[in-house]
Amino acid sequence: MVTVVTDSCASIPAHMVAELGIEIVPYYVHTARGTLRDGVDMAPDEFYDWLKTAPDWPTTANPSAGEYLEAYRQAAKRGGSVVAVSMTGTGSGGYQSAMLAKRLAEQEMPDVPIEVIDTQTVAMAHGWSVIQAARAAVQGLSIDRVAAAAQQTASHAFVGFTNDTLEYLQRGGRISKVTGVVGGLLNIKPIIGIRGGMPAPLAVARSRSAAYRRIVALAQDKIPAGSTVRAALMHVAAFEEVEKFRALVEEKYSVIEWVVAQLAPALGVHSGPGTVGISLIPE
Repeated sequence: MVTVVTDSCASIPAHMVAELGIEIVPYYVHTARGTLRDGVDMAPDEFYDWLKTAPDWPTTANPSAGEYLEAYRQAAKRGGSVVAVSMTGTGSGGYQSAMLAKRLAEQEMPDVPIEVIDTQTVAMAHGWSVIQAARAAVQGLSIDRVAAAAQQTASHAFVGFTNDTLEYLQRGGRISKVTGVVGGLLNIKPIIGIRGGMPAPLAVARSRSAAYRRIVALAQDKIPAGSTVRAALMHVAAFEEVEKFRALVEEKYSVIEWVVAQLAPALGVHSGPGTVGISLIPE
């Protein structure tokens, strides 16, 4: 049997983590309250309520190799092998930690095969990669086929999101200060996706509703309209707002599965409260 390991930034709903037997390694969020393990020490809803009045903006850190190694040990207790699926290694050090942990595990547990996948993406594009790999594992497929499910899902996934401001991505160094300032001066709604493994502005809009329509249009550049897809609605403390995407997506695609996911705090501090978006994968 293959066990899938990932990090908390995958933002997979808790019930799916439990059903699919996924091992989660938490990122860290450094706050005025101290250091929190993402999704462990404070529930996302509570965290985002607190964030509205936080005296200092939190920072984040990836897990250590030792923490990934412990996850591999726990996975190995189930027998079989391990596929670790990481958020983009270009934008975070989690992938490097997972790879170092693999080398350590090869010495400690030489009979446990381990594969590490760099999805080169984030949020539920990363999450879908984990979910589909875990589903392959539940079906009893080999480590090679589970790893391939993760890699192929990530390569075909679309992710796009928007907010009222680029300020939060600018604070975390995810986009340039100049881009953030220009966006603020023009009062535009940024549309952010992934380019080269990093968050990057894909387009702009003059209103939230226009941004939502533009995101769905951008999705069609990667996944043709009329395709059968699995769709995730992603948000940061904006459940009612993100639901506005549902009808827009259903106008263009045949959706066989919906997931609603609140972004993990380690992601949400970079995109900010009010973030909404979608991630789609073709069936």
